Amino acid sequence: MEIDQIDQRILEVLQQNGRMSNAELSENVNLSPSACHRRVQRLEDEGLIRGYVALVDTRKIGRPTTVFVEITLSGQADELLEAFERAVSRVPDVLECHLMAGSADYLLKVVAADTDDFARIHRRYLATLPGVQTMQSSFALRTVRQTTAIPVR
Repeated sequence: MEIDQIDQRILEVLQQNGRMSNAELSENVNLSPSACHRRVQRLEDEGLIRGYVALVDTRKIGRPTTVFVEITLSGQADELLEAFERAVSRVPDVLECHLMAGSADYLLKVVAADTDDFARIHRRYLATLPGVQTMQSSFALRTVRQTTAIPVR
């Protein structure tokens, strides 16, 4: 699907405030409300907009610790990769899991209350993931930049 500059602007604005009313959005992108609504509907129908979420402050809910976990598997067989991915997708504390090129096979982003909570997550979930050969955890000391906004231009 081709998107023009107006579609790009709609995506930029909605990524900053997904709860904005159609009237506010149409004003921001200089379109009539009906034309704006049609464009947003098309972007949703085509899958460019996958959904709308609330971004939760991890500190305020008691999960301020971010841990990046590099995992190397014991093999690369499709069955092993699929078993690992199925299992890791059921771990509630894992926010992201990426299949990697490089020294590790997977990179996980995990949230925890503190180091004791991460130890619990490690024992209960991570240590039981299928096919894990090595695991290395790195604790984020401070978040310098964090965004969910994808550049669309």
